[in-house]
Amino acid sequence: MAYFDRLDHTTFAPTGLVGGGWNPDEQHIAPALGLLAHVVETERAQGLQLARLSYDILGTLPIEPVQVQVEVLRPGRTIELVQATLSHAGRPAVLLRAWLLRAYDTADIAGGSFPNLPGPDEMPVWDPDGTWHGGFVRSVEARRCQKEPGRAVSWVRTAVPLVGDEPVSATARALGLIDIANGLTPRRPTDEVAFPNVDLTVHLVAAPRSDWLGFDTTVTFGPTGLGLTHTVLHDAQGPLGVVSQSLTVRPRPS
Repeated sequence: MAYFDRLDHTTFAPTGLVGGGWNPDEQHIAPALGLLAHVVETERAQGLQLARLSYDILGTLPIEPVQVQVEVLRPGRTIELVQATLSHAGRPAVLLRAWLLRAYDTADIAGGSFPNLPGPDEMPVWDPDGTWHGGFVRSVEARRCQKEPGRAVSWVRTAVPLVGDEPVSATARALGLIDIANGLTPRRPTDEVAFPNVDLTVHLVAAPRSDWLGFDTTVTFGPTGLGLTHTVLHDAQGPLGVVSQSLTVRPRPS
């Protein structure tokens, strides 16, 4: 079973594996973000690579078929800006703006100063029971080293295909996982406070080269209901990029 099955050129049916952490009867947004990236790559990425993806999450999604439409905002042979919209029953639910850039050979000058993570074999298994519900979090394998509330390093992978019966790139598969960052290291228990994210922006410097995806994550709550989850992404060979998620932090009634 995959997260989505394609029904036609623009319509995809989610499976029970997309059930959300806040509400198992709604879609976890992570696979939908990967689906949008996959459609952009399929329709527009010939000769180009995904560099920055900025998602705005307009509302919740039931576990029902969705439609994806792609339009080009800035065409080009070396640089292109694309917008993709994921809708349910005619209502836009996720908007994506993605920059696609031409690939060049820069292996000889590649490098950066982000610290590497301990490998997944060096971390204990993370069990989300008691914190998160739904089919999505149970479809992944995760390891985590908790440093303090709101601060952890983790590794996540899944054997579940993003879309059934069609090839999907390693980048799109990874983008179908990264929204899990907001749930890997809560600052406070989820029965005390809700902190869903309203967006997700990722800047990439490399495509994933291993099935494990590493997360170096810090969660910050501000004093007026604003929050931020910031993550440095890794694979087995090193850093891949960064992810930021804006949070609406809502204390629950005691």
